[in-house]
Amino acid sequence: MIVEQIWTGNDYRNFNYLVVCPETGEALAIDPLDHEKCLNAAAENGWTITQVLNTHEHGDHIGGNKKVIAATGARLLAHQNASDSIPDMDVGLFAGDVVKVGKTVELLVLDTPGHTMSHICLLAQTDEPGLFSGDTLFNAGAGNCHNGGHPIELYETFASQLSKLADNTKIYPGHDYITNNLEFTLAREPDNARAKSLLAEIKDQDPAAALVSTVGLEREINTFFRLQNPTVIATLKAEFPDMPDDPDPQIVFLKLRELRNTW
Repeated sequence: MIVEQIWTGNDYRNFNYLVVCPETGEALAIDPLDHEKCLNAAAENGWTITQVLNTHEHGDHIGGNKKVIAATGARLLAHQNASDSIPDMDVGLFAGDVVKVGKTVELLVLDTPGHTMSHICLLAQTDEPGLFSGDTLFNAGAGNCHNGGHPIELYETFASQLSKLADNTKIYPGHDYITNNLEFTLAREPDNARAKSLLAEIKDQDPAAALVSTVGLEREINTFFRLQNPTVIATLKAEFPDMPDDPDPQIVFLKLRELRNTW
C-alpha cells in the first residue's frame, strides 16, 4: 500500500490522501478538497484515481469531489447515512465493509460517530496498519462536536474502537493541528515529558513532510487517551471543582472536550 499525504496549505490546515495499490496503480482519494494537488500527484506518479471517499460531510472534506470525479470518472463512497448531505454518492458504507483498491489494498470501514454522526474511518490491516481518521482523531487531539456531532458519541468511539487499535497503527488525520494539540496536552499535563520533547521536535516542521504518528505515540501524548492520568484529573478538578475525586473516564473525556472547545 502506498500512502500519499497531500498538504493543502489552506487556512483549515487540511490533509488529503491518495491510497494506492502498488501493483495496479489504482488510487482511492480520501477527502480530496484540493482537487488540483490530488490530480497532479496522481498524474505525476502514473496513478489512476478510481474512487473518492469522504470521511464525513463537512465542506472542507467534500469540496473537491466534483472536480476529481469529473476528471477521473471515479465512484464516490461515504457513510450510508450521508446521502442527504454529500451530493451524488454512489456507495453508502456500513461498519465492517471493506473498500478495495486495486488488487492488494483492503481498507476496513469503521463507523466512528462523534465529530459528526455520519463519520467513518478506514483501517488498513497490513503489516504496518494505518488509520485514516478524518476529523475523529488528530495527532495529540480529538475532533470537535459542534457542527453536527455529539461528545458522548465521540467518547464511545474512542473507548470502544480507537483505544483498542494496535500500537503500531499509523495515524493519518484530516488536519494538521499537532502544535496546538500538544500545547493543550501540556496545559493539562505539564509533567508529560514525551509531549514536551515532541513539541520541540515538530515546532518548525514542514507540514508537507509531517510527522506520521502512531496509536502507541498517541497513548503517550494525547490527553484524550490519558483519561486516568492523575495529573490530567488534578488539573481538571482545578477547572471543575465539583468533579469527583475518582471520575469515570467518560466524565474526564467530556470535560477535556469542553475545555478544548474554547482553549
